[in-house]
Amino acid sequence: MIRLLVVDDSALVRKLLGQVFSREPDFELHFARSGLEALAALGVFEPDVITLDVTMPEMDGLACLDRIMIERPCPVVMVSSLTAAGAEATLEALRLGAVDFVPKPSGPVSLQMEVWAPELIETVRGAARAKLRTSLRLRDRVRHQVGALRPEPLRTARPPAAPARVPVRASGMGLVLVGTSTGGPPALEALLTVLPANFPWPILIAQHMPRSFTGPLAQRLDRLCALTVVEASDAVLLEPGTAYIGRGDHDLVVSRRAGGLVAMAAPPLAYPWHPSTDRLVRSALEHLPASQLIGVLMTGMGDDGAAAMTDLHARGGVAIAEAEETAVVWGMPGELVKAGGADWIEPLPGIAARLQQLTP
Repeated sequence: MIRLLVVDDSALVRKLLGQVFSREPDFELHFARSGLEALAALGVFEPDVITLDVTMPEMDGLACLDRIMIERPCPVVMVSSLTAAGAEATLEALRLGAVDFVPKPSGPVSLQMEVWAPELIETVRGAARAKLRTSLRLRDRVRHQVGALRPEPLRTARPPAAPARVPVRASGMGLVLVGTSTGGPPALEALLTVLPANFPWPILIAQHMPRSFTGPLAQRLDRLCALTVVEASDAVLLEPGTAYIGRGDHDLVVSRRAGGLVAMAAPPLAYPWHPSTDRLVRSALEHLPASQLIGVLMTGMGDDGAAAMTDLHARGGVAIAEAEETAVVWGMPGELVKAGGADWIEPLPGIAARLQQLTP
């Protein structure tokens, strides 16, 4: 049974969400009208998952989330609008520790609930299986609990098992292809912020996210990184030292023009998730030999990218899977490992170093 705390100041939204989740046999529900009520319910209801509205009176969703992550860390799914302000707030929430988000319908919620409900239920169930990073807000939690900044030293992650074959260092010009979903924005920040401005290969990123969120995500990462980070929409020439985030609700594909390789947003095909990691990798294989491609599959629900990166591995390319101990959800990288397609299984802090080791 999943103990779900629904936090929203709208009585109508609480009623509608109550109807949706009460029809599911694996949920026990509790409701809060504000951030303050949500904090009061933490120790009483002890939720497994929280859905948290961004905009609320007295204490907004970000302030409430900040307190939750310090006082009683718990998987939180943000419920946010598809506006620019909603995107910025959601990205900040993911940085603070929310594991995922679900965009609210753009029109009246009551009229779109039947369409919205399946995505919401799937996301909340996935969040219930998510693993919060033990280091998340550790200093703040210690200060709150004992009033002293003396956290126990973190154990270093166990080294991954040696791969069955040792890939050789790549040569010439190539591409890094990254796929991620739930927990992806903070993982991308951890990966990209430690890479140098002169990283030799372009980096293409398929992050499952709506269109109104991928632009703000690219802008946020560009401010934080030595690399240049842009959203790829129209065909853009691929250059070293640049990361290209696929526009949401489209697929990111590699193509060739007179000037060289380009990345572009393409109308989605019959893949379950978008931007599709599988389609990104397969499009790259149409234009470059596998030996000039490195796939990186990080945290996320489902199996997007696992099949294509296993094929990449079989053709002589390199595939890196994020290790289970650092992934919020070990779905996508776990499927790659289970398929035998991972050359390296790296905890998140080690992926950037591995990329620098493998690229010329």
